[in-house]
Amino acid sequence: MGYSVSRRALLANAAALSALAACQTAPASSAPSDALGDLDATGVAARIRNRGINAGEALEAAIARAERVNPQLNFIATPLYDYGRQRAATQLSGPFAGVPTLIKDLMPMTGQPTKFGSRAFATYVPAEQPPYMDALLAAGLVPFGKSTTPEFGLTATTESALTGDTHNPWDPTRSSGGSSGGAAVAVASRVVPIAHASDGGGSIRIPASCNGLVGLKISRGRSVSGGRPEGPLDFSVNGCVSRSVRDTAAWLSITERSDTSAVFPPAGMVTGPSRRRLRIVLDVRNALGHEPDPEVRAATEAAAELCRSLGHEVREGRSPVDGPQFSSDFILLWAEGASDVVGMVEAQHPGAPLDRLFEKLTLDLSAHFRAQSPETLQAAFNRLRQVEAQFASMFETADIYLTPVLGRPPVQLGEFNPARGIATFDTLPEYVGYTPLQNIAGAPAMSLPLGWSSAGLPIGAHFSSAKGQERRLLELAYELEQAQPWASRRPQVSAA
Repeated sequence: MGYSVSRRALLANAAALSALAACQTAPASSAPSDALGDLDATGVAARIRNRGINAGEALEAAIARAERVNPQLNFIATPLYDYGRQRAATQLSGPFAGVPTLIKDLMPMTGQPTKFGSRAFATYVPAEQPPYMDALLAAGLVPFGKSTTPEFGLTATTESALTGDTHNPWDPTRSSGGSSGGAAVAVASRVVPIAHASDGGGSIRIPASCNGLVGLKISRGRSVSGGRPEGPLDFSVNGCVSRSVRDTAAWLSITERSDTSAVFPPAGMVTGPSRRRLRIVLDVRNALGHEPDPEVRAATEAAAELCRSLGHEVREGRSPVDGPQFSSDFILLWAEGASDVVGMVEAQHPGAPLDRLFEKLTLDLSAHFRAQSPETLQAAFNRLRQVEAQFASMFETADIYLTPVLGRPPVQLGEFNPARGIATFDTLPEYVGYTPLQNIAGAPAMSLPLGWSSAGLPIGAHFSSAKGQERRLLELAYELEQAQPWASRRPQVSAA
């Protein structure tokens, strides 16, 4: 879940208001080895630096992989092959020089289509991009497509009236998670080693969990600006999904603020585990106080036991935040984003056919927000502003808060389809009731692929910490990756 669309984009998009699009899928085939091999992004960049391959070869391998499996998995919203080829032919520098990647379709790229997963933006082409995108290009990355997302990132599954359903490579009948589902599927299926993602309520961590990847949500204010819209609270951040901790650590290092405006001292490049033993609070119940699926509980307890075996102290505990009230308030905040985008289109284009431009979920969330009194909304936002201090109080006596990422293994496609409207929110909080808390608290959190269901589906373990403690999380992630490696696991549908 990760809403992000700028006011400028809304106002500039008049030409797209009647556009409709669709996607089709087809079977995939197995893939031979190629220039990318089984390397992570750090490995691909090193191979390019050492002249084992060049950026063009890496890109063509990624495009060929995408062509093999995208018809079945459907993770590309817009191919940008010509853009990628032109960029790969230039002199690139930076830690990821020449590494092919995808950019989530909520991130504007100058002169390239950015659809926000919405029919209302099907032909929108932004004239500029935010500093975050500049940082990715400065690091030498080679984007060759925009990855799929649900409309405006408003839900936890990547199913869209514009682009169709994005399928989980571990079981194509299952959801890829959201809203960075396309990014996660591309990485999990070995098309690219790393991909841009964003997180407004779990949109990095949820698809990381569903697809067996590393997903780090950074602290509020840690990175350079991603061009997010203003709102009652700043809760969305940018990041990546990857297959290795070192790739995620490198991505953080290229996107964090390091000038005098930095909110936190730079974390720099975190390169390995720490000797420090941590105090970990284990909490398996969701925000509503309910138990997860037994396999999720077992996987989370196994992650806790792994931490114990490494010498960390683990005790059971509970967040001091009023979970049920928080969940209700967060949905109002979430609905505010939908109301904002719908309202601006209404203002700019009176009489536009909203039901042909927006999905039912977006319209229902907008209506839900508008039905609230100003007093109700103000009270909800005031309570949400108190969450930061409440969550921070946990870390006076603890270093890490460990929970599930999701209440169940990846669900069947269609269960939370946005075409069902706000009715999906009757049960969605039970599924995603672990991840929004850190967005409102402004704290870092990560999903690590430490668990697996009896059906072979990934189950992420969710670690969070105090604001600014990305280094602590990454050091723990390195240790867990070494103790229980995951890189050799391959999904049912893999491009390599």
